[in-house]
Amino acid sequence: MSYQEASFVTIGQRLLANPLRVRFHYGHPDVFDRLFHITRGGISKASKTINLSEDVYAGFNSTLRRGCITYHEYLQVGKGRDVGLNQISKFEAKVANGNSEQTISRDIHRLGRCFDFFRMLSCYFTTTGFYFSNLISVIGIYVFLYGQLYLVLSGLQKAFLLEARVHNIQSLETALASQSFIQLGLLTGLPMVMEIGLEKGFLTAIKDFVLMQLQLAAVFFTFSLGTKIHYYGRTMLHGGAKYRPTGRKVVVFHASFTEIYRLYSRSHFVKGFELVLLLIVYDLFRRSYQSSMAYVLITYSIWFMSITWLFAPFLFNPAGFDWEKIVDDWKNLNKWIRQPGGIGIQQDKSWQSWWNDEQAHLCGSGLGARLFEILLSARFFMYQYGLVYHLDISQKSKNVLVYILSWFVILAVFLLVKAVNMGRQQFSTNFHLAFRLFKAFLFIAVLAIIIILSSVCDLSMKDLIVCCLAFLPTGWGLILIAQAARPKIEETGLWHFTRVLARAYDYGMSVVLFAPVAVLAWLPVISAFQTRFLFNEAFNRHLQIQPILAGKKTKQT
Repeated sequence: MSYQEASFVTIGQRLLANPLRVRFHYGHPDVFDRLFHITRGGISKASKTINLSEDVYAGFNSTLRRGCITYHEYLQVGKGRDVGLNQISKFEAKVANGNSEQTISRDIHRLGRCFDFFRMLSCYFTTTGFYFSNLISVIGIYVFLYGQLYLVLSGLQKAFLLEARVHNIQSLETALASQSFIQLGLLTGLPMVMEIGLEKGFLTAIKDFVLMQLQLAAVFFTFSLGTKIHYYGRTMLHGGAKYRPTGRKVVVFHASFTEIYRLYSRSHFVKGFELVLLLIVYDLFRRSYQSSMAYVLITYSIWFMSITWLFAPFLFNPAGFDWEKIVDDWKNLNKWIRQPGGIGIQQDKSWQSWWNDEQAHLCGSGLGARLFEILLSARFFMYQYGLVYHLDISQKSKNVLVYILSWFVILAVFLLVKAVNMGRQQFSTNFHLAFRLFKAFLFIAVLAIIIILSSVCDLSMKDLIVCCLAFLPTGWGLILIAQAARPKIEETGLWHFTRVLARAYDYGMSVVLFAPVAVLAWLPVISAFQTRFLFNEAFNRHLQIQPILAGKKTKQT
């Protein structure tokens, strides 16, 4: 982070100020020409939402009024930055929200119309264009994966590859191998290497760059990419930009699993799970005709991004693999999930309060944005449509009744979830044994149905796996549609069932994330390795002393 800051405030600012002349504001302090601004309308803005990044709008105003923001170098002093991943992510979210509001503001529109072509491009790629390009890149990954899934499930890819083998065409693997080096993203670190090379020598720059990669800098910046594109895209679609306080204290403490899940569930975890499911399905149906090398070259960068989005917060969490803290996190997670929400209950105390706060951006959203959200959710139904026709139980039938029957299966699962929830409300408190017997009866009934279908309709184990892969995203898509249509269904029982289903999904995702973290925490060497390898000596000393101090406080009490 410090090297990124050094590169950003030296080479970057020099270039933006001269010769590009598109520097507006990057970091404090700003020195204003008081007479210039007072005689040209001042620098104040009326909206704390649109003008979330109020300082950059001062730069916009100055430039629109024929002013120029210069860059003066004195002694280089590093600005204090947040060192915890959660605080950095909050800061990135705030900046992304501000850039999304700048994208739709009249100020940037006027700048684009006033600049010449080259200065306009410089302004675009150094302000909102950076975030927009990242958003387009991630959208391209989704389009690519869904396109590959269509080719695999429709049989087109198999036909293409078999035809290529007949004519001995090997251009696909060659092209993928040549571009795989660029996909590593190593070229993005070139400005930093040049900056350190100019100041300390190129040998030192190369050593520092290698050390950064060993300390998982690529993981950190890939995770930050997810933060940027989520908040930028969501604010562009629904609005709701707001200031996010991050603090300036030294953050050397263990963040609980519940806190991490609250911060990154919708921005990273959900997207990571979707990408992993797409990659698994793609791998499952292409194995019979495509080489493993081609699959690896096509998808390794997407696998890296998916795993990073899922597990990077736990990797960068101080004492993230400490067994005692993991046990406490599990207890707090179950308490957080089960705690009912309501007026005055904070989101860190109850899942229901957090879930309601997560939908706050939809409250002021317009009809067009809600319809677009519903349209995006329809991709899960197309995904389900492609998978159900590959079940062995369908006997290669292409009749539309197969797809309709799959919806009846989903309805049966929903009714099962509803029955368990109603049983918990009615019997779990006073008739605990009856509730356990009720759940056992449902389990035996479902198991009996599966056995009957296996013997009568040739239901295979592969069918069960494919059904899980097909129906889980469909349920999530229905939740997203219900959230977008909340004003219409909030007063009905359908909204209560949506909340029950969303709670089940969040609990399931949290368990899937928690399991590998708990397994790694069970191995004592992992915690020590993480502390010494990822953090500096000051962090190490604090993390080693912290349990001792905690033990003394416990004895005193």
